[in-house]
Amino acid sequence: MRRVVPDAEPVRAPVGSIFIGPQGRSAHRLARRAHQAGISLLGLLVLGTFITFGAMLTLRLYPTVSEYLMVKRAVVKARSDGTNPQAIRSAFDRAAAIDDISSITGKDLDIVPSPAGGYSVSFAYEKRIPLFGPVSLLLDYRGDAGSAPRDVR
Repeated sequence: MRRVVPDAEPVRAPVGSIFIGPQGRSAHRLARRAHQAGISLLGLLVLGTFITFGAMLTLRLYPTVSEYLMVKRAVVKARSDGTNPQAIRSAFDRAAAIDDISSITGKDLDIVPSPAGGYSVSFAYEKRIPLFGPVSLLLDYRGDAGSAPRDVR
């Protein structure tokens, strides 16, 4: 049986030898493990997969979100330029031709008269983005331009 003496000087092993401590582990292993830090190869592969998937998703989503913002801007401009539903639709079609909007046309706009005067213009469409193999992402885009304020005189 080994006796532990408190406040005793630790026993030093000569260089190159292995000292077995009280827990039965070598000092070499404990020292080496204490200095290890970082990520394992498997962790690196998993992290790289997530980053790649996120980047791929972002690159695929950006054009559709950009097109949605252009549609919204064109609807607001068409509502303010048009005085009747036909004029609003044709103003939107002109803006769509300039901005290269292909997801929606002037016929797809919902134009209803608002009680305060003017027209309320709204739209809705779906966009399917193929990701890989049989997997795709379906986005529902909706928006409206509200009603244009009328000049009361």
